[in-house]
Amino acid sequence: MSPRVSVIIATYNWSSVLPYSIGSVLRQTMQDFEILVVGDGCTDDSEQVVAAIGDPRIRWFNLPANTRHQSGPNNEGLRQARGEFIAYLGHDDLWLPHHLEAHVAALDPGGIAMTYSLLISLVPEAAEPRPVRPRPQDGSWSPPSSTVHRRSVTEALGGWRDYREVVVPPEIDLWRRARAAGFEFKFVPRLTAIKFPASQRCGVYRTRPSHEQAAWSSRIASEPDLEATLLAEIVSGWDIVGRLNDRELVRRLIPELIVRAGRRLRRPLQLLASLWPRKGAVINSVRRFKGL
Repeated sequence: MSPRVSVIIATYNWSSVLPYSIGSVLRQTMQDFEILVVGDGCTDDSEQVVAAIGDPRIRWFNLPANTRHQSGPNNEGLRQARGEFIAYLGHDDLWLPHHLEAHVAALDPGGIAMTYSLLISLVPEAAEPRPVRPRPQDGSWSPPSSTVHRRSVTEALGGWRDYREVVVPPEIDLWRRARAAGFEFKFVPRLTAIKFPASQRCGVYRTRPSHEQAAWSSRIASEPDLEATLLAEIVSGWDIVGRLNDRELVRRLIPELIVRAGRRLRRPLQLLASLWPRKGAVINSVRRFKGL
């Protein structure tokens, strides 16, 4: 019997983070999934690390050559996927336990092709976690880790394009093509993911740390109300916080957080694309910064 969700984790030679990202999937309240870990020509011990987790729902694949971007492994994951829905998780990112349940609930009624949710971005040296309100339907940057879509979307669109074929990052290209094809998007008003943007961690692929993921995985496992706690930490200076319980906090603060996140982080990668209008230039620049 096919799983409802195929979770695709693209990875490249950073095995130490995989137990944490995969662990955040295994902790999901919705358990009807498969996990496809796809190496982008990995030459380290990633395969052994994945096998050691020992869950039969996890399958490992490794591309014969490095494609230099997650679009290559994502396409292999799509070829292998058996689920009705496709969810992406960055190998160094984490999900809160309700991520899949919240997205599938929004997709289940039918008609909706793609869902996206609020996430926090942990930027080095930042005083607080930064909320990110994705806007894939506007063709703006939306992290794949906070996006779920029907498998039929990428079947219709032909999957992800190679980054050297497009000016903007491939995820933006995919969202734009989905919108142009008439697929319907829906926002899930929950905080469901934690992103550790490698694009803001200089040389991270030379050191390949995992201490941040370890610390946050511990919080996810030990704090059942982490979503509300994170929202409270982000907006700790707002007058409303002291008067609300956890459930009210999530319900009342999400709309305001969305507005503020949209103001703060509006289309950063489109700006990069305007500075480097050549195909592949944005990703090549980011790769150099990350140490690839």
